[in-house]
Amino acid sequence: MRVLLTTWGSRGDVEPLVGLAVALRGLGADARVCAPPDEEFATLLDRVGVPLVPLGPNVRSVTAGMKPPTAEDAVRLASDLVAAGFDTLGAAAEGCDALLANGMMAAAGARGAADRLGIPYVYACYHVRGLPPRHVPTAAGGQSGQDAADKAHWEQGQKANAMFGAALNGHRAGVGLPPVDDFRDYVYTARPWLAADATLCPAPARTDIDVVQTGAWVLPDERPLPDDLEAFLEAGAPPVYVGFGSMASHSPKDIARVAIEASRAQGRRVLLARGWAELAPIDEADDCFVVGEINQQALFGRVAAVVHHGGAGTTTTAARAGVPQVVVPLIGDQPWWAARVAELGIGVAHEGSTPTVDSLSAVLTTALAPRTRTRARAVAGTIRTDGATVAAKLLLDEASSEGSPVIV
Repeated sequence: MRVLLTTWGSRGDVEPLVGLAVALRGLGADARVCAPPDEEFATLLDRVGVPLVPLGPNVRSVTAGMKPPTAEDAVRLASDLVAAGFDTLGAAAEGCDALLANGMMAAAGARGAADRLGIPYVYACYHVRGLPPRHVPTAAGGQSGQDAADKAHWEQGQKANAMFGAALNGHRAGVGLPPVDDFRDYVYTARPWLAADATLCPAPARTDIDVVQTGAWVLPDERPLPDDLEAFLEAGAPPVYVGFGSMASHSPKDIARVAIEASRAQGRRVLLARGWAELAPIDEADDCFVVGEINQQALFGRVAAVVHHGGAGTTTTAARAGVPQVVVPLIGDQPWWAARVAELGIGVAHEGSTPTVDSLSAVLTTALAPRTRTRARAVAGTIRTDGATVAAKLLLDEASSEGSPVIV
């Protein structure tokens, strides 16, 4: 059995697919991943012996500039990725029994490749905002907060139709496929998969789609922490971890200084994750240590709190570790994750995306309170760790039967 998995996005998009690929391999399947050609993704896949098929441009070159991409940049990238999907994915999927895509940027070409080859296609996302948008008509008496969020999601979907629709149908015509009337319905399907933990991110109750919730796809990481980091951790009380992952152009201005001073105000040392924003210490004091790409699964259980941007992967890893979180949401699904962390009582959502020393110190006070850690540890015990295996079995069932997968 051969399966192709694809996405185009940051590490938070790629790593879960690698976890699914490892689970598929454990069940005897041949899995390969089609993803951006960034060096760190190639290194990640090489670490577990899963082949990487390069798709589209390097993500860091697109997203880690001084300014976020413009609307024109996004339309151009969408068109390029649809083309790359039909070409690269079409070739990579030859001989495969199923194709699974994560995220809008890769899914259009992936569905086209699956249609052309006549193999099952599955769309998967890592959070509820990745599910098909639900239309909410504007009510005369105003909208609830949920209605407003749904309306914004619907409008975002309308923009996706405009971005991808023409390019998709142009390439479909080129390979003899009929045009698609509604891009969103075509890409999402009526049975999308939600690869998120049910405690952290419960599937919404909807009648218009049939959501298959598998649990989060976690790639086990057995790497030891570096010796110098071990020495820093052992030299004092648990530090506050601060990291914003691939958020470069979107990272809060002067966040390294703000985070270090806020942590010091709480009497805490700081563990600064360099990330794509290239965070760096503000002085030579020995209470701050900088790390690059690191085993967060081994690290997070040894820190006092995790300050981060609210990506699905970081939120899940911190929750599994039972460590309090401070989420400073920047874009996309991150405000949703921030609100969910606060709702569960396992951390605090910072109001706004530009913290000051005072505002970050204030939310750290709550995150570092004993009751927050107690709650975080309690919730950690409810989070399932078998999501990738559940999804792998479902995908192999889908590939074997070419019918609807059975919900586990």
